[in-house]
Amino acid sequence: MRQITQTGATKEEAIFLALQKLGVTRDQVEIEVLQEAKKGFLGFGARPAEVRVTVMEPKEETKVEEVTLEEKEERETVVEAVEANKAAIEKVEISNIEPQEDYSDPIESAKQYLTDIAKAMGIHDLKIETETEGKTILFKMESEKAAILIGKHGSNLNALQQLTQLVVSKNAKTYVTVRLDIENYRERRQIALEQLAEKMADRAIRTGKKVSLEPMPSYERKIIHNALANRLDVETYSEGVEPNRHLVIEPVK
Repeated sequence: MRQITQTGATKEEAIFLALQKLGVTRDQVEIEVLQEAKKGFLGFGARPAEVRVTVMEPKEETKVEEVTLEEKEERETVVEAVEANKAAIEKVEISNIEPQEDYSDPIESAKQYLTDIAKAMGIHDLKIETETEGKTILFKMESEKAAILIGKHGSNLNALQQLTQLVVSKNAKTYVTVRLDIENYRERRQIALEQLAEKMADRAIRTGKKVSLEPMPSYERKIIHNALANRLDVETYSEGVEPNRHLVIEPVK
């Protein structure tokens, strides 16, 4: 809890000075008047106003989300699919699935590799399209069980991307960068991270304390860094060791 006692010629001046020192607004604090200002007579008996200002703990916002029956059924279907395939996912060691050697085309070899992994995870409807731009190959995937391929915060998708990169590099004549996406997850994740960055930065300023985010891969930490790069009231840096390296947002004092 942050608290300060401040004096001033008037009560309002004392409050203003306290808010400036704490770096908060009036609606974020509780104010207790310890002493009213007194002018005195001919300079005798005068006394300043004295207040105690306490920063209130931020309250978590509770959002009421309106969900249609169709959306609810769709979400329940995804949850059921994840639960039904959880045991299969835990047993699959995707790093042990060898890529097909008989493809001269690295893209086709990678497609087959991803298809084999998906089947091992109980996914048989995987569709893959590719887009090539310069030295970057984007594998766009579709499946009714997209949630399983994505994993928690994209953990499965990130692992698949690293392994596919190895497969393509092994078969390609020159180095290319591989990107995997499914159901536009990457774009949706970036938007979510940028919104999270602003929300956590505001919390850091409001509380005056640094905020540590959950561990995330380097490219996601970079999204947070870039989202807050133009803010002068906070700074961002990474702490910890992979895979538990995380980003910290700290108010600039």
